[in-house]
Amino acid sequence: MAEKAPKEMRLTKQRQAVLAALRSTDTHPDAAWVYQEVRQSLPGISLGTVYRSLAALVDQGLIQELPQEGKVLYDANITPHQHAVCTSCSRVFDLVLPPLDQLYREARRRSGFHSISAYRLDFYGLCQRCAAA
Repeated sequence: MAEKAPKEMRLTKQRQAVLAALRSTDTHPDAAWVYQEVRQSLPGISLGTVYRSLAALVDQGLIQELPQEGKVLYDANITPHQHAVCTSCSRVFDLVLPPLDQLYREARRRSGFHSISAYRLDFYGLCQRCAAA
């Protein structure tokens, strides 16, 4: 069965503001942070609208969700990359590693999948700041 293309989405001013807030940072914020940022330009926006906007942007592939121990973080960087997560302070850092072609081929072989459309590879440890503390 062919994969369904995402439904065309209107990029409302609220969604544009949410996307702009996420693109303004290289951190991986949660919805509460996005809400506080967007309220500066759209004071009447509700937290519910922010959550719905985030979900719509994820559905369209414009941002990605990063589930992290009971919370969801968001990333506007949709280019292929991995993450390093500090197990002490929970900060998430982007990593761009060499292509994982061999791992991809092995995953296809072992799973029997015809193709793999996405993967997620995270590394966990202590960041420099937490290790120094």
